[in-house]
Amino acid sequence: MAHHATATEQETAETAPSIHDEVIGHGNSPAAWTCVLIMTVGCIIAAVGFIMASNLVFWGGGIGIVVIGLIVGWIMKKAGYGVDGSKLQSSGH
Repeated sequence: MAHHATATEQETAETAPSIHDEVIGHGNSPAAWTCVLIMTVGCIIAAVGFIMASNLVFWGGGIGIVVIGLIVGWIMKKAGYGVDGSKLQSSGH
């Protein structure tokens, strides 16, 4: 048997907010892209250090650069280059 929704159920389904209505803000900003780019370079260096079995390259080079990427992203966000940042209000981001 088919289930037929009542008028009240149909109205509720039409007016109820969907989880897809919320704007998540996926980080499409210069701060996020810069952070990810720096961290990607750090991960590549860390992978090379891991393969070489070099603690200095792994921790000092790779993981150190990943931490620097996080800091640069945070500083850029505070400077207004993050999602909804003051520097991006008129640029269409």
